[in-house]
Amino acid sequence: MRFHYLASQTSGKIIEGDFEAGSPAEVLEYLANQGLRPVSIKIVKGIKQSRHQFIFGRNITVTDKVFLTKYLALMLRVGTDLFKAIDILISDLDKPAMKAFLMELRATLEKGQPFYSTFAKYPEYFSSVFVNLIKAGETSGNLETVLENLTVSLEKDQDISRKIKSALTYPIILMIASFSVLIIMVTFAVPKLAAIFTSFPTQPPLFTRIVLAVGLFLSHYIWIILGILVAVIIFFWYAFTKTVSGKKILYQFSTKIPVLKNVLKQMALQRFASTLSSLMKAGLPILDAIEITAQTVGSEQIKESLIRISREGVAKGLTLGDAFRREAIFPGIVVNLMAISEKAGHTEEVLSTLADFYGNEAESAIKIMVNLLEPLMLVAIGLIIGLIAVSIIVPIYQMISQF
Repeated sequence: MRFHYLASQTSGKIIEGDFEAGSPAEVLEYLANQGLRPVSIKIVKGIKQSRHQFIFGRNITVTDKVFLTKYLALMLRVGTDLFKAIDILISDLDKPAMKAFLMELRATLEKGQPFYSTFAKYPEYFSSVFVNLIKAGETSGNLETVLENLTVSLEKDQDISRKIKSALTYPIILMIASFSVLIIMVTFAVPKLAAIFTSFPTQPPLFTRIVLAVGLFLSHYIWIILGILVAVIIFFWYAFTKTVSGKKILYQFSTKIPVLKNVLKQMALQRFASTLSSLMKAGLPILDAIEITAQTVGSEQIKESLIRISREGVAKGLTLGDAFRREAIFPGIVVNLMAISEKAGHTEEVLSTLADFYGNEAESAIKIMVNLLEPLMLVAIGLIIGLIAVSIIVPIYQMISQF
């Protein structure tokens, strides 16, 4: 259980904090050992048990993680110990999620447990790569260097994510605006025209009658239809982004789309190179580094290839170059550079360069995809609006021609 305590120091200053213990007696014993006089002790819930607090921007974001790693690296560089650095952060930060996490981090250290163990409790915020890098840095005594490398890696990932969101912003706005105009036309303008056309002595063409019938149906049931549509979107969003099987189905479907397939492969190769480089720099054994990397690339094909490279290649005495050469999923440039860098002893640096290269390639591929998507959307919306316009103009032309 976690307890939140208020206690007074010998100077009379009141301090507060969290402490993991089996009973209030253990908390009292801990406070006594610290020379503190207890004021109040109460049971509180941990981060995992109060996830309702981590919504609407109050969860631990990439920006929070960048700030945390950068700050801790800086504090360690100037000679500040972890306890003091964490205490300063707790007093300075106002964000509840980060404050709660840091309090738990401090309590873990006070109990003599490893620094990385607190991060490992929250895989939804800290990936296995993040945790293993912290663990490697703590074990080797290079925590400061690992934190600096983590900061750089997180900033690169954040930059790529921002570029992708920026590239997709305009097409999304265009799609929403076009859909809104279409809904307004069909639900408000078309029914009024239907009332006019029904007063004509001649019957409108079949296509016009179909468009008018759809418009009248939508105008009567628009809110029900929108409600169902929102529910369907939420269902599919949850099914394909929050479940393992759904993610696999979505990825397999995405790889069937030519342009999107290229984007996904470039991003997977970037993750592979960046992650493996970071893990090797942190000092992890090559087999462990490859196995961890396989779980983060986001591509089932590359994941399976990396597992084979680790278990059927390197583990059985093959060189990295030979092991990678057996996997057709990796481009020739990756295979050749892995072989050359292994002989030269600069694999980490070459992988870092590859990560930058594929990051730029992914960005270019996304721009190409967006450039193709925008005109296709405009043509599709134009065709729909054009069909509606034709269905309106034709009966008007017929009416005029009778006079």
